[in-house]
Amino acid sequence: MTAFAGWYVRASITRWVDDYQPGIVECRFTDRFGREWTLIEKLPVVTDANLWPDSQFPQPAFIACEVISKGQDQAGRETAEINTEKPWGIEALDGTTSFPVFANQLTKLVD
Repeated sequence: MTAFAGWYVRASITRWVDDYQPGIVECRFTDRFGREWTLIEKLPVVTDANLWPDSQFPQPAFIACEVISKGQDQAGRETAEINTEKPWGIEALDGTTSFPVFANQLTKLVD
């Protein structure tokens, strides 16, 4: 996985899309409102796992993102607004780069 000392939203690699080097995969995650988002990305950008077209899916993925804000919903759950445009320019199939998620969907990689 291309290392970035920052925030990542947890996702799942749901299928192998293309053999084009280094391998292209489909990733999905669900936002805090229950909407499922689909992203297509290069394998090493979302995982350091050694996956192939015949691997078993789903597999864990981590989408680098910037945390724009944090808060709480009406039920007291911690929430976050994230943007995947930085650092790697990742976007959903429809071009969306900003997503409302629960804070527990995020993890941070520290150098």
